[in-house]
Amino acid sequence: MRPLLITDCDEVLLHMVRHFGAWLDEAHDIDFHIEHGSFEQAIRRRPSGDPVPAEEMWSLISGFFPGQMDRQTLVPHAETALRTISGVADIVILTNLQDHCRTHRIDQLATHGIRHRVECNQGGKGSPVARLVAEFGNPVTVFVDDLATHHQSVAEHAPEVHRLHMVAEPALAPHIPAAPHAHARIDDWRAACDWILARFLGAPAALDPQEDGRQ
Repeated sequence: MRPLLITDCDEVLLHMVRHFGAWLDEAHDIDFHIEHGSFEQAIRRRPSGDPVPAEEMWSLISGFFPGQMDRQTLVPHAETALRTISGVADIVILTNLQDHCRTHRIDQLATHGIRHRVECNQGGKGSPVARLVAEFGNPVTVFVDDLATHHQSVAEHAPEVHRLHMVAEPALAPHIPAAPHAHARIDDWRAACDWILARFLGAPAALDPQEDGRQ
């Protein structure tokens, strides 16, 4: 039985927020202050500087996906890392997009040389991760995501899964604290690849992060 990698896409495999911000500036006269971290505080209308209401914010995000997805660029070393990992493990990309974006995401990733199974999800990722682990026969599994809430969800629904917190956008990473329910925080795919392979090649089963010794 091969191990399993379940990885997010935006800010893990592909840059998103930098391109989303550029589009907001060009098309909507809106500033995106990436250092605020949360979209609720980051998206502000010019010239007032007022935060964009939540309903409008989600409408803007829906406008970016799928219409502006071709702007997104590959995170350095991500494709090479996945190619290496695919030699020993199965890979599923679990992305929080609406289902109608799935074909767009598959095609988008293929243009960057990434051709693995893609599943769309809305909400917490714990339940879909647990279902995927069961589908693949409960192998040693690593989950990679940039959002702390998904690490918490996976810790609740699939606690045996190794959880790696990655924020691959350099302008955003310093403003995002390490996810408390992840086992490690690594923002570079070269080091992340080594960590993932170590889990696959005989590391002990996942423990609570406080017991595991976060890196």
